[in-house]
Amino acid sequence: MFSVTVREHMMIAHSLRGEVFGPAQRLHGATYVVDATFRRTELDPNGIVVDIGAATTALHSVLSDLNYRNLDDDPSLAGTNTTTEVLAKLVADRLVDRIHAGELGESASGLAGIMVTLRESHVAWASYERTP
Repeated sequence: MFSVTVREHMMIAHSLRGEVFGPAQRLHGATYVVDATFRRTELDPNGIVVDIGAATTALHSVLSDLNYRNLDDDPSLAGTNTTTEVLAKLVADRLVDRIHAGELGESASGLAGIMVTLRESHVAWASYERTP
């Protein structure tokens, strides 16, 4: 399996519902390093997994919708506990939407998988993996 990973970051504010979250129930900020890994079993005719420039642009675009925002105020996330795991899935799903819209080019049509990892710190991160 071949893979290409692109990286970006985002800063958000949110609060989490549930006693399990302790002080994170209050509004707080989080800075994530976000890795998007694209996988395919065979390289395309150009010898690539996906156009790195297009993948970088798509990731930046997805994150710009979340960056510097209080996610508690986002109507599309109403009722959602925006944990790191949930945000990893959200980013992956939005990248797949862009793949289907053709924004990552023809090579992206042969992708076997995509994994998004949100790194909260050097000791904690969460990932979500799916097929495109």
